[in-house]
Amino acid sequence: MQRLDAGHPDHDRAVAGLHGLLLGGARKEAHRRLGSLPDAVRADLDDLCLQAANDALQAVVGKLDDFRGDSRFTTWAYKFAIFEISTRLRRHAWRGQRVELDDDAWDRLPGVRDAGAEQRAVLGLVRQGMDEVLSDRQRLVFSTVVLEEVPIDVLAERLSSNRGAIYKTVHDARRKLRAHVEAAGYAEYLP
Repeated sequence: MQRLDAGHPDHDRAVAGLHGLLLGGARKEAHRRLGSLPDAVRADLDDLCLQAANDALQAVVGKLDDFRGDSRFTTWAYKFAIFEISTRLRRHAWRGQRVELDDDAWDRLPGVRDAGAEQRAVLGLVRQGMDEVLSDRQRLVFSTVVLEEVPIDVLAERLSSNRGAIYKTVHDARRKLRAHVEAAGYAEYLP
């Protein structure tokens, strides 16, 4: 790790070695997900892995002071590569796809058709709550992330926002919807 310091005589070799490790990690993670990737993403896989390794290297070098030694340095650094390639694969898979509110998303939720009376009542209250207690932005973000399963980083990019703001919006929407369902007397049916 000390070899990564800019003044160390082996700095360039250490950076190249770390980049190789990160590139290997990005490739391994990308190939693990290969079966679920669209053809357009597969075609750009090598380039996406290289970009992920480059950005992971910058992140690791920029956060060297944050390394506490709770794990091996390589294990700690590896997570940066996995995060970067995961983000790139999600974003690339959604490139060109429209993100919009879909009224039929409720019907596609797993188990909705087979739901019992209480579960249907809770889902009805959630739907009602979306219209009555959520702001337009909360409704859009909640529907897109939860019902349409659009990745948060993709939605953040499309809305010119950031992951933290999207997480907060989803959290606030869930809190409001939970309160709406609880006020109707169905608290015991909530997870």
